[in-house]
Amino acid sequence: MGKVTPFLWYDTQALEAAEHYVSVFTSRPGADPDGSGILDVARQGEGVPGEPGPVLMVTFELEGQRIMALNGGPHTTFNDSFSLFVRCETQEEIDHFWDSLTAGGGEESMCGWLKDRYGLSWQIVPTVLMDLMGDPDPAKAQAVTQAMLQMRKIQIDGLRRAYEAA
Repeated sequence: MGKVTPFLWYDTQALEAAEHYVSVFTSRPGADPDGSGILDVARQGEGVPGEPGPVLMVTFELEGQRIMALNGGPHTTFNDSFSLFVRCETQEEIDHFWDSLTAGGGEESMCGWLKDRYGLSWQIVPTVLMDLMGDPDPAKAQAVTQAMLQMRKIQIDGLRRAYEAA
C-alpha cells in the first residue's frame, strides 16, 4: 500500500458508496477485475459511540488505488476542492464512467467534472486532452481548450475537430 490514501467521510453510506464505485470500475470496458474491490469492512464494536454492528469504515480499491471511507455522520460534506481524477483512453470509457457515476442522482458539471449521488466530485478526462492542450502550436492548444470549456462530458471527437480546424 502507498503512503497516501484518500480518506472519504460519508454520513452513513460508506459501504454503499464503496460497493457502487467498485461496480462502476469492474464493469467498465476492459476492466481488470482484480484491480478493484472491497478489502475490509470494520464495524463498530463495544465501547465505541453508537450501537455495535453498524459499518464504521470501509477500505476498498479502484484500479489499484486504495481508498478508505468512514461513516462519520452528517457533520461534514464533500465539496469541489477534492475530486477523483479518472484518465480514460476511449470515448466508450468516458461514457461508461460518466453515465454510471451520474446515475441515481448525480450531477453533471462542466469540463468533465461531475458529482455522484453521494456528493463526491469526479473528473472524467481523456488522456488525449492533455496531449492536444499541450501542443506546441498555441492556436491548436487554445482551440482544444475552448472546445473543452464548452463541454460537460468531454467528447474526444469534438476535441479532435477543434484541434484539426485550428
